[in-house]
Amino acid sequence: MDNLIDGKAVAAKVRAEVAERTKKLHDETGILAGLAVIIVGEDPASQVYVANKHKACHEAGMHSLEIVMPAETTQDELHAQIDAVAADPAIHGMIVQMPLPDHLDTDAALNRIPFDKDADGLTADAMGRLMTLQPGPLPCTPAGCIELLKAYGVEMKGAHAVVVGRSEIVGKPQAHLLLKEDCTVTICHSRTKDLPGICSQADILVAAVGRPKMIGADCVKDGAVVIDVGINRLPEGLCGDVDFDAVQPKAKLITPVPGGVGPMTIAMLLKNTIEAAERSAGR
Repeated sequence: MDNLIDGKAVAAKVRAEVAERTKKLHDETGILAGLAVIIVGEDPASQVYVANKHKACHEAGMHSLEIVMPAETTQDELHAQIDAVAADPAIHGMIVQMPLPDHLDTDAALNRIPFDKDADGLTADAMGRLMTLQPGPLPCTPAGCIELLKAYGVEMKGAHAVVVGRSEIVGKPQAHLLLKEDCTVTICHSRTKDLPGICSQADILVAAVGRPKMIGADCVKDGAVVIDVGINRLPEGLCGDVDFDAVQPKAKLITPVPGGVGPMTIAMLLKNTIEAAERSAGR
């Protein structure tokens, strides 16, 4: 069936646009957009993500800084490193790679990042601006989902969008971004009664719960657009939160895993960074 949303292709277009803006800014002002990633510990998945971010920065012509700190790093040491990066004029966007080791306070670390250098859009300042529809950096994964919907011409105005998941990183900001596009939005979660009944009313269904193949065919109405944010590792390989084989025949459009939402996250990270660099240049 030709109903796949090609996240790699859409992400490539976003990254090409970022590369053009990066070159234009450097040519006209001498400012080279820079992204810094702070990673604490040796989480294998995080190391892969950071390597991919570094590669994407290089391809976009950006300056990339990677700071690796030992797993036993204290909260004060992490804060001091965040402050040092924040003070670096060559860095316009910065992130603290998640997850942090259990002994560290993630919220305190995130909110140490200055608003004007928040490339992930996850600080309390950025979230507050999103909730009140003020301009600012958008959370990368939810913003990437909106970019995919727009790229495929999905009509959002007046559509019923159901978001399964209420995390601070995806679920809640996703709901607000859909609301910003004039969707009627329902948020479902682990305490929701009759999940299939509510999900099957959705014109646009976003699954972001982190449970393999949780969303089956009974949760999807014919002709719905299905965005699968989940990425889960099973013995047979990667899968999303949607039972893809069961749902694809019913969906008008659907994101695969991998190759759907995933590539958009880094693309939107680069977009936030170039926008921060442009702001620093008074543009």
